[in-house]
Amino acid sequence: MKKLFVTLLSTTILGSLFIGCSTKASTQDNRDCTNIVQPDWSRNAVIYEVNIRQFTEEGTFKAFQSHLPRLKELGVDILWLMPVHPVSEVNRKGELGSYYAVQDYKAVNPEFGTLEDFKSLVDEAHQLGMKVILDWVANHTGCDNVWLQSHPEWYKRDSIGNFIAPYDWTDVYELDYTKNEVREAMADALEFWVKDYNIDGYRCDVAFLVPLDFWEMARKRLDAIKPVFMLAEAEKPELTVNAFNMVYNWPLKDVMNQIAKGKNAEKANYIHESLLSNASPIKNAQDIDTLVALQDSVFPCDAYQMNFITNHDENSWDGTEHERMGKGANTFAVLTYTLNGMPLIYTGQEVGFDRRFEFFKKDTPPNWQDNETVLFYKKLNQLKKSQPALNAGKSGGKFIKYRTSDDTSIYAFSRKLDEKNEVLVILNLTPEDKVCKFTNAPIGNYTNYFTGKKESFDSKNVELSLKAWEYKVLTK
Repeated sequence: MKKLFVTLLSTTILGSLFIGCSTKASTQDNRDCTNIVQPDWSRNAVIYEVNIRQFTEEGTFKAFQSHLPRLKELGVDILWLMPVHPVSEVNRKGELGSYYAVQDYKAVNPEFGTLEDFKSLVDEAHQLGMKVILDWVANHTGCDNVWLQSHPEWYKRDSIGNFIAPYDWTDVYELDYTKNEVREAMADALEFWVKDYNIDGYRCDVAFLVPLDFWEMARKRLDAIKPVFMLAEAEKPELTVNAFNMVYNWPLKDVMNQIAKGKNAEKANYIHESLLSNASPIKNAQDIDTLVALQDSVFPCDAYQMNFITNHDENSWDGTEHERMGKGANTFAVLTYTLNGMPLIYTGQEVGFDRRFEFFKKDTPPNWQDNETVLFYKKLNQLKKSQPALNAGKSGGKFIKYRTSDDTSIYAFSRKLDEKNEVLVILNLTPEDKVCKFTNAPIGNYTNYFTGKKESFDSKNVELSLKAWEYKVLTK
């Protein structure tokens, strides 16, 4: 299942990335930039992952389409639709199977509706100013995919001739990208949805398992039709040079999960122990600095990372953000919106949905009525759009770290463009009230974004008093 993959990949990535990295968080301005041109509209964008099956009682395109005005009002810019293709029946898991076991790349799941329904959904999203990207599974297909029937030679086989299932994903078979015919057919399928249905790009499942040169080729072909936005389910910097606009920020998610566990956290053995002494195995706020510095050093400038506290994998296999992060969920959400990158909202997150979705069968949808959580995410989305300092990539404000007398508990930083455009963020990443002092206080007058109250810092006013999991977002 995906859970196995995510765990292995995060462990590998973090273990390799943290080796030899300084704990000082700073923006690297001398890096080579990605060759991908980031569209202006993406700089302050919010991406939303849509689980069509679980979004409504009907579980259809038409039913979901009625929610588009609400999502626009929420502040969503990109709709990422989990796979919409027919699900394979051979070796199917559960009642309805996995979205990621694709039966036909040029068709839609009849449970969701028709191709005409899909087109109507895309057209209305565009009319409302939103982009639509499709979840695309290029590494493998379902066990009765139309290609398997017509071109069995396109698939990998073991030493005795059996088709290969990656990891423990027994409902799929792996494609063989050493064959040019596979590359051509996959690129053609990708072009189909851009040409015929005017979608705006793709979220590419387990993108790191597919050869990089294929993605680079496919990107050129898609951009020749229209400029596309490409998200890789991966954390490899090289993917962002010529192929993808954005990759997953899995390490940040893992660090946040560990911080939330506090004294119950596992030893973070995926991070080089020289950075977290043996006497301090529990993750804390300082590890965010380590991660920020490392990512600045290995990613091209202007490459995006997608920041998130939940998604379909986290929700179904590891638990909701409320299970994993408890009362700190909103605090970590603030962090995902204010660090460099693009924030993600998963189906139900904006209403405080506190249950794991079933993955292989129909489940009860969230209650979509407005509540305090909806207002919280509306405010965050407005913050992202109203503060240029929070832009993604090279157009955003410089990252400035502020030290306190309790840096293991308090995480304080700003994103600053100039003296009039700065966002100061102060987070208590513990379940305990904290009193501490700045050691390099930000000097100036600010407005608390969530309360509207004025707050100022000067050389005589450097003490901080923060309640458990309290967050402050201060703007100029």
